Amino acid sequence: MTDLDTLERDLLAQVAAAADEASLEALRVAALGKKGSVSELLKTLGAMSPEERKQRGPLINGLRDRVQGAIAQRRDALAEAALEARLAAERIDVTLPLREAPESRGRIHPISQVIDEITAIFADMGFSVAEGPDIETDELNFTALNFPPGHPAREMHDTFFLAPDAEGKRKVLRTHTSPVQIRTMRSQTSPIRVIIPGRTYRHDSDQTHTPMFHQVEGLVIDKAANIANLKWVLEAFCKAFFEVDAVKMRFRPSFFPFTEPSAEVDIQCSRKGGEIRFGEGTDWLEILGCGMVHPNVLRNCGLDPSEVQGFAFGVGIDRIAMLKYGMPDLRPFFEADLRWIEHYGFRPLDVPSLIGGLTG
Repeated sequence: MTDLDTLERDLLAQVAAAADEASLEALRVAALGKKGSVSELLKTLGAMSPEERKQRGPLINGLRDRVQGAIAQRRDALAEAALEARLAAERIDVTLPLREAPESRGRIHPISQVIDEITAIFADMGFSVAEGPDIETDELNFTALNFPPGHPAREMHDTFFLAPDAEGKRKVLRTHTSPVQIRTMRSQTSPIRVIIPGRTYRHDSDQTHTPMFHQVEGLVIDKAANIANLKWVLEAFCKAFFEVDAVKMRFRPSFFPFTEPSAEVDIQCSRKGGEIRFGEGTDWLEILGCGMVHPNVLRNCGLDPSEVQGFAFGVGIDRIAMLKYGMPDLRPFFEADLRWIEHYGFRPLDVPSLIGGLTG
């Protein structure tokens, strides 16, 4: 009895101390294999008398069963520990957001998004999109638009002039998208209803101005086009773009060589808390310029002012993007900073529409 108790304590202690399944298997073979210590005891039963076998058999068989049970229990514990270790090493934090799919990982630049928003709004009003080259002739950029020869906009401090060509004429980087108005009026017949988004260039650089910026102009030519139509178009645009139910607009007399009469347009806003909100408050913010197309411009395009008239307007795309989306500085628009574009950019599938909402 004492020998069996001692052997059981030793075997169970070795089972409990087994560090892995390999060492546990070696211990099983040493105890329960063909030549194991417990198996050797079982072999001795055959040489015993019936009385001894009756007394010793249950003790040895009990030892075998308890050792087998301890080994099986230890094997399960080792397997569970190994699984826990593997799960810890290969753990996936399901609380983290999913990685975006490749087709949605990029971002649309705010300027591109705003141009799409503007296009969606004016397309709903029956406008089409017109485009033209960035490099223009002096005649289309200035003369045809009724700029007199000594007008300050022709000077070097405003305009980027290119080197003279073989004829001594200098082309310019267009200072506005208005040359496309001339091209459109010379190539199409009335009625005309277009918007003209594009890049423009001027000598200017600070927090709210850059040498290259974006502008959209609108042009309507028709027999009955008038200022009332102009005011309605601008009001409908501002309500749709800033996504408000109503806006108050203020038209102040101004001067542009290519329109007569001309006006600067202010829009009602609130500046409380350092945030600009449209459609409420008692403040005003200048938003765009507009007017009726000057008769001289119509004549320069081969149109008879006594037969047709029209109106035009222009707004800085970068400026209204800053106002709508709360961007304090214009310069990061052109710095290619991935952190900025990830913050202010739009998802590729966020296509603006008046039905679904311009900004979702």
